[in-house]
Amino acid sequence: MMRKFAFFLAMLAAAIGGTEVANADSTNVKVTPLGGQEGEFCRLDRALLFEDPDGTRLLYDPGMTVAGPGDPRLGKIDVVLISHMHGDHVGSRHNAEPNAGSCAKPDLSVAAVPNTNVVNILLEKNAKIVTGSEMPLFFGGKLKALGGDPKNSLLVRFGGSKKIGGVEIATVPAVHSNGVSPSFIGGELGEAMAAAGIGGHVGPPTGFVIRFSNDLAVYLSGDTGITAEQELVVRNFYNAKLAVINIGDTFTTGPTEAAYVINELVKPNSVIASHANEEATRDGKVLPGTRTEAFQKAVKVPVHIPLSGAVMEFDSSGICVAGC
Repeated sequence: MMRKFAFFLAMLAAAIGGTEVANADSTNVKVTPLGGQEGEFCRLDRALLFEDPDGTRLLYDPGMTVAGPGDPRLGKIDVVLISHMHGDHVGSRHNAEPNAGSCAKPDLSVAAVPNTNVVNILLEKNAKIVTGSEMPLFFGGKLKALGGDPKNSLLVRFGGSKKIGGVEIATVPAVHSNGVSPSFIGGELGEAMAAAGIGGHVGPPTGFVIRFSNDLAVYLSGDTGITAEQELVVRNFYNAKLAVINIGDTFTTGPTEAAYVINELVKPNSVIASHANEEATRDGKVLPGTRTEAFQKAVKVPVHIPLSGAVMEFDSSGICVAGC
């Protein structure tokens, strides 16, 4: 309780005044992590909420830490971005409410299958979803079956883009698996697939490059390993100035590999760590010996830790000017 109160006081002080807030203005992009525990960076944290200067709001990989469509932190959602179909990104289960459980052991007591947390959010918010590969057909089918509008499921494959509000959304390659769990399919077919030990497939996963109306280009890596496109496409073509990169190892790039991507390939002006697969902080401070600390030490540009609920603001050059 004292930790949460201290975090609240810190946020209140930032709102009232301070050198960081003095630099904030209406042309910045706001980024709000929606993690499992307020003021911390926890094991299952993936979800980020982006707000364009024109008010367009994008939710990225809500996963298991967004407490369903009724999560009070969500507000208006215009677009949901999903990198791939794994349960920790689309939300096979989720918290009953924000801060349920602990940072190391989240309370995932609410099952969201076969709909997924993402589909339930789309229905409640009447939001659009942008995905690549064959994923739009899956989400469109879910929306139609549940009384939603299948046209809200939009396709953007590698090389194309879609503009929603003042925000241009492009997909870029990611190297990872992208299986659909039988639990997302349900019924006799889902049961037969589970019994056979197989899942569905909806094409390769994706990353994103988002260009906001202030001209800030942000790279969202999804779950990926090192790819040549991180230099050729993300850096050379899109000129991304802010990156969000997974650092969790085993399933994605680890801290050393992710640092190479940032230092040598993408070369943004700032980076937000993501998908650490660990209790990365305590009382808002990075724990020694963690992957998150290793990544911080290896990267040459500012590393921003996505503490849940702490709003960061970035200017057009990818520099954090408030909440950092």
